[in-house]
Amino acid sequence: MTKRIGSVVAALVLMWVAAGCGVPTENSPRPIPAGSRPSPPSTMQTASPANGVPVELLCLVRDAGLVAVHRPAERMPAIDEQLRHLLSGPTATEREAGYTSALTGITVTGMVELRAGDATVEIGSRSDGVGRSDEVLAYGQIVCTLTSRADVDTVSFLHDGQPLRVPRADASLSDGRLTGADYANLVLPT
Repeated sequence: MTKRIGSVVAALVLMWVAAGCGVPTENSPRPIPAGSRPSPPSTMQTASPANGVPVELLCLVRDAGLVAVHRPAERMPAIDEQLRHLLSGPTATEREAGYTSALTGITVTGMVELRAGDATVEIGSRSDGVGRSDEVLAYGQIVCTLTSRADVDTVSFLHDGQPLRVPRADASLSDGRLTGADYANLVLPT
């Protein structure tokens, strides 16, 4: 009898605790509006102002890996301006510190188009034998740089207006939307 009373008391306490947790129950699933979903974690730390000074994040190459480089800025650059800075490569100081770029063999045509968190980048011709041959790092630089922005969730690539299959870090090809997670195993600690 005492065992039975103890079980009933335990069940009542469990129901009381569950009822008091503040999460209402629902009878059926419901969609979550897109704006209220948390963003997936990024492999690169999002560029944000430190001490009120805007910081531009660019993903460069060092020791065959991707590294986030923070550049102080007068203001946060527009997305196409940030991509142009990335395509310009490392500064003299960054080169002295061992940073390089794998983007020398890829031509980006036009500006970046941003729609609903997806940045679309048009790729022109790719040079043969000029610059670096590791396209995985090149596309990783673009994806990691653009997804470090608060307004970019994914990056897609086009060639002549058609989806372009680009390499991910796992050596697979994708013509879909990419995130920093697709290149996570190439990211080196800073």
